[in-house]
Amino acid sequence: MVISVLMVAEKPSIAQTLAEALCTRGKPTSRKGVSPVCSVFEYEGDFYGQRAWFKVTSCAGHVYSIDFPPEFNVWDRVHPLTLYGAKTVKNEANPKLRVPAHFQKEAKGCSYLVLWLDCDREGENICFEVMDNVVPQLSSVGGEQQVWRAKFSSLAPVDLKKAMANLGSPNKDEALSVDARQEIDLKLGCSFTRFQTKYFQGKYGDMDTNLISYGPCQTPTLWFCVRRHDEITAFQPENFYTLDLVISKQGRELSLEWYRGQVFDMAITTTFQQIIQAATGSMRVADISQKEDRMPRPQALNTVAMLKMASTRLGLGPQRAMHLAENLYLQGWLTYPRTETNTYPANFDLRATVGAQTQHHVWGQYSQDLLRQGLARAREGTDMGDHPPITPVRAGTQQQIGDGWSLYEMVTRHFLASVSGDCKFLRTKVRFEVAGEEFTLSGRKVIDPGFTRIQHSGEMDDITIPDFHVNEQVPVQNVSIGSHKTRAPPYLSESDLLTLMEKHGIGTDASMATHINNICERNYVTLAEGRRLIPTKLGIGLVHGFQLVDNELVVPKVRANIEASCSLIAAGKAQMEAVVHHVLKIFRGKFVYFEKNVDLMDQLFQSTFTSLEASGRPLSRCGVCNKYLYVVDRKPVRMFCKNCDRVYKMPQNGQIKLYKELRCPLDNFELCFVANKQGKSYPLCPMCYDDPPFGAKNAAGKHWELEHPVYQKYRPQVLSCIADNCNGALCLDVDSAPKWQIDCNVCMQNLQIFGDKAHKVKVSADLCEECGSHLLIVTFNKAKSPLANGETERTACLACDTLFNSLTEAGQNKGFFRRNPGKGGKGKGKGKGKGKKGRGPSADDLAEERGRQMAMAGKKRGK
Repeated sequence: MVISVLMVAEKPSIAQTLAEALCTRGKPTSRKGVSPVCSVFEYEGDFYGQRAWFKVTSCAGHVYSIDFPPEFNVWDRVHPLTLYGAKTVKNEANPKLRVPAHFQKEAKGCSYLVLWLDCDREGENICFEVMDNVVPQLSSVGGEQQVWRAKFSSLAPVDLKKAMANLGSPNKDEALSVDARQEIDLKLGCSFTRFQTKYFQGKYGDMDTNLISYGPCQTPTLWFCVRRHDEITAFQPENFYTLDLVISKQGRELSLEWYRGQVFDMAITTTFQQIIQAATGSMRVADISQKEDRMPRPQALNTVAMLKMASTRLGLGPQRAMHLAENLYLQGWLTYPRTETNTYPANFDLRATVGAQTQHHVWGQYSQDLLRQGLARAREGTDMGDHPPITPVRAGTQQQIGDGWSLYEMVTRHFLASVSGDCKFLRTKVRFEVAGEEFTLSGRKVIDPGFTRIQHSGEMDDITIPDFHVNEQVPVQNVSIGSHKTRAPPYLSESDLLTLMEKHGIGTDASMATHINNICERNYVTLAEGRRLIPTKLGIGLVHGFQLVDNELVVPKVRANIEASCSLIAAGKAQMEAVVHHVLKIFRGKFVYFEKNVDLMDQLFQSTFTSLEASGRPLSRCGVCNKYLYVVDRKPVRMFCKNCDRVYKMPQNGQIKLYKELRCPLDNFELCFVANKQGKSYPLCPMCYDDPPFGAKNAAGKHWELEHPVYQKYRPQVLSCIADNCNGALCLDVDSAPKWQIDCNVCMQNLQIFGDKAHKVKVSADLCEECGSHLLIVTFNKAKSPLANGETERTACLACDTLFNSLTEAGQNKGFFRRNPGKGGKGKGKGKGKGKKGRGPSADDLAEERGRQMAMAGKKRGK
């Protein structure tokens, strides 16, 4: 009997690599599954002594994402405080991928499930998301264990085979720790973000951000940057002085270092200068010492160390570096890039890893020498019990690796350096005396470069000094006073920030890069030269404001405690429900206090930002008080009425102006006109856009609603959108004459119709009998009419009429034809829903195919 085994990886590329590595009888076959992105690879093999048919597929990251039920996602109708007690739901992370349905279908008839998700807490969480869909479909095997977990750190075939031979079980506690963190972050982040965004964007016009977000990790990350800014701002420079003495030896002038270092009193420094100048013109060599010293080889590389090195040495931001590292892992160049361990496990095969590099064209000879001489014992570090340190899996060239080459080279050189010898050098120190004062001169000579031969950043150059002997008199060339000022500390670099986050427990190795990226994208900090993070006035204002109200909302200690609590869940030492309840209870109280005392933060903002009244320009009339509405053009674009004290959200892309001084028939607001860079323009009622009259759900994802009387008149519907995966409608832009066009109310699709030949275009209430589209009533210019016998008027369907179709172009001058035949009723009216499976082509199908043929014929005529 042949059993079926379903194996699930985290990404499609891993599924393919896995199948190719484990298939021992020929090559695996592949086919498409229910999901458009998750293929299925199949092969025959053995599973615990039984013949088995393996099906290897994948998800695409998390199967589900956590959110509030729809009724809690309308900001204007839900007070943020209620979010703390709201239930949460798990929605499909990407419904278009159809991953749950994919797993359910592939699991039918299978007896076992082997999980190959990434071996970290997030991976364990995804394991149970997969199990929710697969386990109910598995065939019974009489009480045996049916779900297995593979533990691996690289995609090398030898490591994958080893993992397959040592399967374990998924860790429920680690999965629950992720659920706990997700719920805590969702409720804390959304409550504070919604409140402060609405509060401050309703008062100030120059914050230049769409969202004033709060995050339990993001905000302490920002706090580090602002704290350094405060240190720089508060810094008071002081003058200090040095005694700079220059001697001459063998024709060289050598600057000596005064043993007193720096002195903060000019008079005292001058006194010492005068004493030395009054002495003889030479100084005595009092002592010469030599000592062998060494620079230790680097420790094994973990995630934070890799991100810091990538920032300082390669100029790569943490987010970019993490993205490249993940791609290198998926392509089989590096081991798993998310690890906190910086010491090699006892069973780690260092010689094999070095051996994989012996044929490399750059460091192959170094690797061979290293194996011949013997590997140095790697430095001790910390084993966190997750993954081994980051190392190369196989040798690769820049041409093979592409964009990730610089990171791959850095990791490989670091690995080779970590098993190389220390850098040894001889340090020479010469001590001089003159008038009771001591000065020194130091030199250095490298004895053995050790690891610095391979790790570029660690080279040490020789510092040569002349030979001296004790009691030798050396002439003094010059004695001067150097005047200096103390300097403020620099702004934090990304590397500095990562160090602080790691020290204080903010985020995990998997999330630190994201938190740094978030504070940049939110306009809380800007990235300056040297990859240093400079807080903006918004970032500074937020941190200082939180400190005025409740300092614990920003300091890292509170977040570190949350991370520690989640770690207790992962270790099985705490219950998820108890941890979540405890944290939410604390932060609910903090939110209530923050809401009551937000005026303290507001007082700070008043001195930093410009009010809405001073930021906006008058544009249109309010439908409530008939006073002017003002538009704020900076992010987030919005309108507001001073008299009604009401703010209205607006589209964020495009210019806004008045639309013919017309008013909305639903609420009497003057209409605005929005025009974006892509050529789409449409009228808009501020009230209806901010509070959709037909419901927020109906308006979601649309530029305008077809049911609205304004659009029925000024953007009437013509036919269903021709773009792939779009359920919108193409509508006539009545303002586009003489270059007529129709635009989709959902996506950016548009059609150019009739060139410059049409004088007037109207949408008829009559529908095409073949496809259900609205007919167009067109009056052509007499001099340019394409109609026979000098006629100028024609009523026809844009999709089905040969002439109209030939005069229509979709984006990039492509001939227009109605695409996606067989959908059965994207058009409105008579043609809707006629097509049924198994009964031949519907009227819609025939009409669309006829439009396709007409368009192709038009192309041939044009050649």
